[in-house]
Amino acid sequence: MATRIATAEEGGTFWTQGQALKSVLERDPALAPVEVVASPGASIATAEELAAGKVAFGFMAANWVPRARAGEAPFARPLDLRIVAPMNAGPLFFIARFDRQFRSVRDLAGKRVVFGPEKSGMAQHARLILDLLGLAATPLYLDFAAGAAAVESGEADAQLQCPIPNRVMTELSERCAIRVLPWDHAGLVHVLASVPFYRRATMPRGALRGLDADTAQPGVLNLLVTSAGTEAALVAACARAIAAGADELARRNLLFAGLPELLHDLTAIPGVSARFHEGALSAYRELRLLP
Repeated sequence: MATRIATAEEGGTFWTQGQALKSVLERDPALAPVEVVASPGASIATAEELAAGKVAFGFMAANWVPRARAGEAPFARPLDLRIVAPMNAGPLFFIARFDRQFRSVRDLAGKRVVFGPEKSGMAQHARLILDLLGLAATPLYLDFAAGAAAVESGEADAQLQCPIPNRVMTELSERCAIRVLPWDHAGLVHVLASVPFYRRATMPRGALRGLDADTAQPGVLNLLVTSAGTEAALVAACARAIAAGADELARRNLLFAGLPELLHDLTAIPGVSARFHEGALSAYRELRLLP
């Protein structure tokens, strides 16, 4: 029977990561064959699919994991999820047309900002970040592509985007000049200190046309998750394969570029209020990645 991994919409960032992960995991007969499952509801739908036993593993943004475990909205009941491995820390960044007179994230006060679909994780991030900075903006609830088009046409002043590489963002930067809004030091430190599932992430110079210097941004930690009832041996095999293939995963998909570093900082992962699965703990202790 196939090992099924829930991702996001076909062509989305979790989906592309799932394709790379499939290539690495299938080398272990205990995991092969691997089926990458498109999950248009992304983290929220994935949590439900894991709890129902429809998939063995799933990609989730870390901010949804404690909410699922606690049964907080939009989840109707607590879901007993466990962490398998970190996947990446994707930078959350605001973009605006270059000809707008915005020089930093704080310039978004009172502006029309694309948050993402109203019930999405992106909208949750936008509200959280702006609230922490004490900024009131006019939210526009549009998906990535529609939001990018609105920024290009001038119907929106800015948009929250994540992560890179990001096809929509790359294509927008080729069509018009855009600016990635930088943070002031105090604001970035405050947001990172306030949100346990954020990490400091760097957007490297040249990641987008017009990004001429390395830029520090908050990054949301993304995880590979399973249910508590998944067989320990299967989870251990998955964790071992990820650790062994971390460098290859980074070569196959740039979204995994920081995975080796995340695997050597596993003690920070419980800050998202979910325990590692017993199978993952066994594998990481065997590999001396956890005490």
